Amino acid sequence: MRFFEGLDAVPAGFGPSAVAIGKFDGVHTGHRAVITRLRRLAAERGLAATVVTFDRNPLSLLAPASCPTSLVSNAQKRELLAEAGVDATLMLTFDRQLAELEPEVFVRRVLVDALAAHLVFAGADFRFGRRGAGDVELLVALGAEAGFEVVLVDDVRAADRGPGERRASSTWVREALEAGRVDEAARVLGRAATVRSVVVEGEKRGRELGFPTANLDPARLEGLLPADGVYAAWATVDGVRHPAAVSIGDNPTFDGVPQHQAEAHLLDVDADLYGRTIELAFVQRIRGMEPFASLDALVVAIRSDVDATRRALAGDA
Repeated sequence: MRFFEGLDAVPAGFGPSAVAIGKFDGVHTGHRAVITRLRRLAAERGLAATVVTFDRNPLSLLAPASCPTSLVSNAQKRELLAEAGVDATLMLTFDRQLAELEPEVFVRRVLVDALAAHLVFAGADFRFGRRGAGDVELLVALGAEAGFEVVLVDDVRAADRGPGERRASSTWVREALEAGRVDEAARVLGRAATVRSVVVEGEKRGRELGFPTANLDPARLEGLLPADGVYAAWATVDGVRHPAAVSIGDNPTFDGVPQHQAEAHLLDVDADLYGRTIELAFVQRIRGMEPFASLDALVVAIRSDVDATRRALAGDA
């Protein structure tokens, strides 16, 4: 996949293209269904299947108080779009200058001049340009003038459900993760919810208890952590996947532990992971976060968590 960070990075003569525009937060099943159709039509017409997205949620600038937490980092989004098979991605910096572009100027600069779009995919509620003044009707009119066709995109329902199922959306994924329902989030995403960061040194309490953990650096965390609790997950380090019991929360049995901290106990692995990148793919919630009256009780619970993790991952290998 070719990746362009900003309009200036798009080479002269790029295209002709078929373009889908959106936040693509999480690149969930709905996004992937759109991309599949985009790729099919692009291939039929000899066009480059291209995604236009943004380096941040536009609400972070336009309505910060209403802006949700992103499901993935820009790096993760780029990787997921590449895996989805698009030919190119243009990531625009959503700043005040972009937000103030009139709809006609946005279309001319991005779709016409930079990408030579012949097809543009848009949902019925698509808005673009200054104050969201542009809508699908205007996009169709501008396309008629500029020589591109607008393809309307229907809502996509979550996989394996009937017509009554709610549409696949980043909001749904976020709700599921915030409630700890990682299996539900995975169904909407079409894959396990995943986070990654660098392993940093912790208090080493886990090692003292016989269950060493890899502590994720919250400052470099990519992806959205699920709710506090213990989870069965796959941990990937240097391309090798390991079963892991992951604890998320402030560990109420001890004082002074930061809130919503993630630490992973890799089963049957005792290695120095400090400074290495670890990726966690969540499979099942084992239990909620709870305090224990003694260290002995905590150890018994951790052993039970490890056993439950083995069972949960046995069917997911």
